[in-house]
Amino acid sequence: MMRALYTAGSGMKAQQFNVDVISNNLANVNTTGYKKERAEFKDLLYQTMDRAYVLNDAGKPVNLQVGHGTVVSSTVRNFENGTPEQTSSNLDFAIDGEGFFTIMGPQGNVQYTRDGSFKLSITEDGMKKLTTSDGYAVLDNSGEEILFDPEVNISELSVSPRGEMSYKDAEGVSVPMDQTIGMVIFPNKYALEAVGNNLYSRNSATGEPVQVSEDENAKSIMKQGFLESSNVQVVDEMVKLIVAQRAYEVSSKAIQSSDDMLQIANNLRR
Repeated sequence: MMRALYTAGSGMKAQQFNVDVISNNLANVNTTGYKKERAEFKDLLYQTMDRAYVLNDAGKPVNLQVGHGTVVSSTVRNFENGTPEQTSSNLDFAIDGEGFFTIMGPQGNVQYTRDGSFKLSITEDGMKKLTTSDGYAVLDNSGEEILFDPEVNISELSVSPRGEMSYKDAEGVSVPMDQTIGMVIFPNKYALEAVGNNLYSRNSATGEPVQVSEDENAKSIMKQGFLESSNVQVVDEMVKLIVAQRAYEVSSKAIQSSDDMLQIANNLRR
C-alpha cells in the first residue's frame, strides 16, 4: 500500500513543476523575444513481479509489473518565431528565422538574445555605442562593439536584412559603415541556457555559433523597425494549467485513498 503513496506523491511533485513552467510562460507573455517552454516527463523504475515466458508452446504472454511514478526529465524551449510588431524606432530589430544577436554579457562573456530593442550609450570619448536596454554592448560579426562616429545621424541609420549598416549624410548619400550587426545560428539551439535578462549562454551541446553573414544558406534576416513578440499563446497555456491542476488533484486523491485503505487495514485487529 505504501507504494501508492510514493507514486502519487511523485505525480504531485511533477505537476507542481509543470505549473511552475506554465506560470513562467504566462508571466512572460509580453516579454520581447521570449520563447515558451514545456516540461517533459518520464516514468520511473518498474518492479517486475512476474515475467512473460513461453515454454513448450505454453506460458504467460504478458508481464506483471508495477511502476513507481513519474519525474521531470527536461524542459524544452519552443523557438518558433513570434509575431513581428512594427515600432517607430530604427534601433529596433526583429529576427525572422533561427538567428540570435550577439551581446557582451555582464561578466565579459559573449551571450545571445532574440530581443532586438537596442539603445544608444555614450562612451567616455563621446562616441555612441549600440547596447541592449540593460546597457550590454551589441557586437558585430567580428565580435567588436558597434560604435558610431559623432557625424553619424542615427535617425538616418539603415540596416540591411543581413545586418550591414549604413547611413545617409547631409547630402542624402548612403554611406556604408563597414560594420555588420552580429547574428548567429547554432547547430543545436535547444541546448542554449537561459540566464535571464532575455539572454542565452552556449555550452558544449549547442555547437559552435555560425555567423549568418558568412553562411549563404542561413535562413535568418533582420527586420529594422520591428520587435518580435513572445510566442506564448495564453489560451493554450491556460488549458495546460487546468490539465496540470486536475492531474495534481487526482494524485492527491490517490494519496487520500491510500491513506484511508491503510487506516482500514490498521483497524482490522481491533
